Amino acid sequence: MSALTTLYPPEGFGAPKHRKGHATRELGLPAGTEIFSADNHISVADDIFYERFPDDLKGAAPRIWYEDGAYMVGMKGKAWTGGDFGRVLMQYDDLAGAATNNIEARIRELREDGIDKELAFPNAVLALFHYPDKGIRERVFRIYNEVMAELQERSNGHFYGVGLINWWDPAGTRSTLEQLKSLGLKTFLLPLNPGKDDEGNIYDYGSTEMDAVWDEIEAAGLPVSHHIGETPPKTPCQHNSVVVGMMVNVDSFREQFAKYVFSGILDRHPSLRIGWFEGGIAWVPTALQDAEHMLASYRHMFNHELQQDIRYYWDHHMSASFMVDPLGLRLLDEIGVDNVMWSSDYPHNESTFGYSERSLATVVDAVGPENAVKIVSTNIQKFLGLTTA
Repeated sequence: MSALTTLYPPEGFGAPKHRKGHATRELGLPAGTEIFSADNHISVADDIFYERFPDDLKGAAPRIWYEDGAYMVGMKGKAWTGGDFGRVLMQYDDLAGAATNNIEARIRELREDGIDKELAFPNAVLALFHYPDKGIRERVFRIYNEVMAELQERSNGHFYGVGLINWWDPAGTRSTLEQLKSLGLKTFLLPLNPGKDDEGNIYDYGSTEMDAVWDEIEAAGLPVSHHIGETPPKTPCQHNSVVVGMMVNVDSFREQFAKYVFSGILDRHPSLRIGWFEGGIAWVPTALQDAEHMLASYRHMFNHELQQDIRYYWDHHMSASFMVDPLGLRLLDEIGVDNVMWSSDYPHNESTFGYSERSLATVVDAVGPENAVKIVSTNIQKFLGLTTA
């Protein structure tokens, strides 16, 4: 029997939208340990963009509404979050704390599941990542940041929101990062797929043309967050397409990981810190192994010579989160206990919500109480700059 078979919840926990916490707080962790989920999600419940756009621009504002159990994003009643994405949202958006309109219920549900604090990423708002009017897009991002900061303030230290920035224009990068910092947000989501410029050219994060953007990110001193969820299957799938899509999504970090290392982003910006969220941790040893093999095989063809060995870039710049990853925990000596963060992924279908303590117990069993505290609490706090200990 695999470790996964014994970890998943027993019969009776119900479908995802019927889950509830079963925490006992009997995990063997040191007294006073605060469980901090490094990756949760939140839906926008109110029509925030229309409400906060100036009157002369309201016609261009993306709209948000509730329909068939989910919060939709779109224009003129047409959702951009349909298909599989929309069907998945309907599985969890009716949980009491899933959206921005009930932070108190959210804190209560997480506490009942044994979770004290969280870092929350967007849900349907991701449909706006490539909104064609870049001026409107940046305005949307700024409004979203304001809402996350307001929730953060109301939560009294329980909730930390992930912000959004302009990545296509250095001046906009600087101003949106300044806004983030002034609002008290601690990190931002940078898309794995940066899209195209106004001439239709695909942005290349590893190019020297993008160095001015990385300069601004490095100067701001905030860590970069990358998250799965942007990589749809390349071909149609008639049966169980949601799961096929997720199988593609959970293996979406390699290209950007390679660009950080081999394109010289980290050599030119040595104080950058990067977090990889919801892709698990078992991918890390194979990525490091393959990167070392590629370095040895193709170094003679390089037009950028690496300044460090492969392992250095991971150890000094990167960390990753997981929910349920017994294999990754068995490989922890190859990954590093200081580079790993546990998460619940509340309220998503694949989250541990309803059996989080089972997942947490596997961490304690794998590494012992002292190292488990790092994984379930202090590593994410250090990543966000909430503690230096």
